[in-house]
Amino acid sequence: MAAADTFPTVTLVTGPEELLRDRAVARVVAQVRRTDASTGVQDMSAVGLEPGRVTELASPSLFGEPTVIVVRDVGDAADAVVDELKTYVGSAAPDVALVLVHSGGVKGKGLLDAVRKSGAAVVECKVVKWESDKVAFVHTEFSHAHRTIAPDAASALVDAVGSDLRELASACSQLVADTDGTVDRSMVERYHAGRVEVSGFKVADAAVEGRCEEALRLLRHALATGVDPVPVNAAFASGLRNLARVAGVSRSSRPDEVARELGMAPFQVKKARGQLGGWTPDGVAAAITAVAFADEQIKGGGTDPVYALERAIVAIVAARSA
Repeated sequence: MAAADTFPTVTLVTGPEELLRDRAVARVVAQVRRTDASTGVQDMSAVGLEPGRVTELASPSLFGEPTVIVVRDVGDAADAVVDELKTYVGSAAPDVALVLVHSGGVKGKGLLDAVRKSGAAVVECKVVKWESDKVAFVHTEFSHAHRTIAPDAASALVDAVGSDLRELASACSQLVADTDGTVDRSMVERYHAGRVEVSGFKVADAAVEGRCEEALRLLRHALATGVDPVPVNAAFASGLRNLARVAGVSRSSRPDEVARELGMAPFQVKKARGQLGGWTPDGVAAAITAVAFADEQIKGGGTDPVYALERAIVAIVAARSA
């Protein structure tokens, strides 16, 4: 067997993104199996786990082959199991890879702090929340498969598949398997026709950029697929507020510097700067007033929330071109 230090004896996998957690566990298993193909894997939940079980499994085996012990849901472990794990990570067995999986949040913080302090390997699986991050994820998936996808095709794939990272990874795998060469937008549309997820932010972007007909079409699609009118109007307000905030900062400032100053993400700064063309301070103020009126109409002041949103779109586009 290869030297035991060729794999981490304790790994903490933490964060809310389930797919990334599963992949992190799989990487540890693969890493250990490269040292010995006969490596066994014990995969269990900390919920209801009998105290002493991990220590028992980590005991030296008769033939000395390495073992991977995966303990999931450690944030919900009983106190006795937490104490056992804290003790174990302080003197981990050299031929055992213990992987502790935590779904994020503050539950089990004492155990996490102890594991981090022990010098264990830590894999952070942060939620992939923003559209730009999902597009980057798609490019990474294709890169790992030694393939490329055009930028507009990656964005179209995110639009078509939606927010679930596992579904997005599966869609990437399907395109890699079923196509050749660079994947372009037409390929994505052929495989995912009719599956476009329209969020309020896409409607808002179209309106803020002066694309009235497209904004109205996207609005109808969004409402038909179950999007509530309230968050759509909130997206209008958010987009206009970002315009107003970014407009007051010098264009020579770097996006990351502006983002820190304004408490925004760098991609939001870049997007707002790209949307500023055609807008004046008076126009932004008029558009914000229209959105505030729509908000009042949607939340009980009017009788038709859809009509209120349509009027807001027309008013936003008019304010931009005024």
